Amino acid sequence: MSAQSQIIRCLSDLCRKPRGPRDRQLLFGDGFTILERSGDWCFGQATKDGYQGYIKTADLAPYTPATHWVSALSSHAYAAPNLKSPDQILLPFGARVTVSAEHGNFCQTPAGFIPRQHLRATGDFFADPREVAKIFLGCPYLWGGNSAAGIDCSGLVQAACHATGRACPGDSGPQQEFFPEAQGEWAPGQLIFWPGHVALTLSATQLIHANAHAMEVRIEAIDSAIARIDAAGDGPILQRSQLT
Repeated sequence: MSAQSQIIRCLSDLCRKPRGPRDRQLLFGDGFTILERSGDWCFGQATKDGYQGYIKTADLAPYTPATHWVSALSSHAYAAPNLKSPDQILLPFGARVTVSAEHGNFCQTPAGFIPRQHLRATGDFFADPREVAKIFLGCPYLWGGNSAAGIDCSGLVQAACHATGRACPGDSGPQQEFFPEAQGEWAPGQLIFWPGHVALTLSATQLIHANAHAMEVRIEAIDSAIARIDAAGDGPILQRSQLT
């Protein structure tokens, strides 16, 4: 019997098996359908992209529909509508929350009081995935990461897509299958796929990606990145796609 739940931690690792390696991370408020319970772990799938894996049972609570999402790189939920009150939880970009009331510049949620400037209403999206990706510039690389605390190449692409109202799988392989192949010259808003890696073009000459070479989110010249990746033996390019 399936049951709808949601994440109640800042971040929760979605693991391949109980106490196993992290495949992805889910954010505070992300929906998770429990398909099987096994003690301290639950097997199921993420609502936002269907990714399956194991989540710690303690990281889950009954689902509550969200009204807003965190549109700042990160935010805090405070104990009171006062920036000097104790912060109770760190909230990453994309976290989903339920606002029950507003108190000046703070929104009241079950997690605490969140600065109104850091929230957007559900359905209020950014216009351009390139601008979202640039919010993460300098954030550290983390395999399977999905937040400013650590993010990988496919996590960055997914964050940019979801924040602009675009559906997007969680890994680069499914992303390559999901987005239509691009033709013609290099252009802004294209995805470049290598074996196990993906980058987003900012222009006809520059791209942005979370990469293990720099261990951070960085902007590079397209030609230089292609040459460097080929020289490292991680090429060739498999596909170029256009974000829809």
